[in-house]
Amino acid sequence: MTTPARSFPAIRLQHDRPAPPMVIIPPGPRPRGWRRWVVYQRERFPVFAHGALIAAFSTGAVCYSAQLREGLGRLPDPRSVAVAFVSCFLFFLQLRIADEFKDFEDDARHRPYRPVPRGLVRLRELGILGGLAVAVQVGLALWLAPPLLLPLALVLGYMALMSAEFFARDWLRGRAITVLWTHMLVIPLIDLYATACDWLAAGDRKGVGAGIAWFLVTSFCNGIVVEIGRKIRVPLDEEPGVDTYSALWGRTTAVVAWLGAMAATAGAAALTAREVGTMVPVTALLGAIMLVAVAAGVWLIRRPRQGRGQRLELISGVWTLAVYLGIGLLPIALHRLAQ
Repeated sequence: MTTPARSFPAIRLQHDRPAPPMVIIPPGPRPRGWRRWVVYQRERFPVFAHGALIAAFSTGAVCYSAQLREGLGRLPDPRSVAVAFVSCFLFFLQLRIADEFKDFEDDARHRPYRPVPRGLVRLRELGILGGLAVAVQVGLALWLAPPLLLPLALVLGYMALMSAEFFARDWLRGRAITVLWTHMLVIPLIDLYATACDWLAAGDRKGVGAGIAWFLVTSFCNGIVVEIGRKIRVPLDEEPGVDTYSALWGRTTAVVAWLGAMAATAGAAALTAREVGTMVPVTALLGAIMLVAVAAGVWLIRRPRQGRGQRLELISGVWTLAVYLGIGLLPIALHRLAQ
């Protein structure tokens, strides 16, 4: 799933590191019209790959809330599922668009091959797209339950603060960990909105308090897993001016931090799953994936071959699917099988 953190300290590669391969933009006519957007989504926001993770993210949230309210095996209102998915998909698209604005100068300097610097799409067009996304979100909230406008405003307001770097961009530049946790707070806020598509729309808050709280902690920890996992690279894949945790902290420390975030997520997910009676299967599932993650991390540290960092990003995606499906849909499946 795509995440919003960006402003880490400027990273300079050591002189003894191999130079990264030069990215060459193929010659020939540029795509026009709607084809430009097909290329853009393929490079910056793959609809199907992101859509699968966001579907698990949003559906898991709504299903979990419904079971807290009405008991195991209860399915949520399909309208709540649909609104949560579309709204969450647009939230993550808006985060990508915000990154395009924030990163424009750095991209033009260090990554001219990206769609915006090379002129495939313009910032103005992306701004219009982000505004249309807000209009859709507002319309869906009014259709499902007008009180949803409050948590919607909370998410959009926090995203606006992130885009402005909390009005402390220079101060944040030397504080990578502060940037990480402040940017990752948007993930539980989005998940709060997704759960609200159930409990707030139903007008029933009874029984959701502690369970939702643990669910939001799990979301926060999982966001850190994804964010660190997608920014760990081997030396041959590092690029000048591109902020990665492997360049900032060192490859070993970055991998250990990634695995630590996984362990924290597993612990929070177990407590979350306990609220719906699936603590044991969820813990077992995440434990199995974590064994694979440990092996992949050790392999990357000992044999840092080009492209190997992408495995950690892939495992982070699988982990995310397991967390949200395990918490939200697994209890329903197990309850139906037991009947």
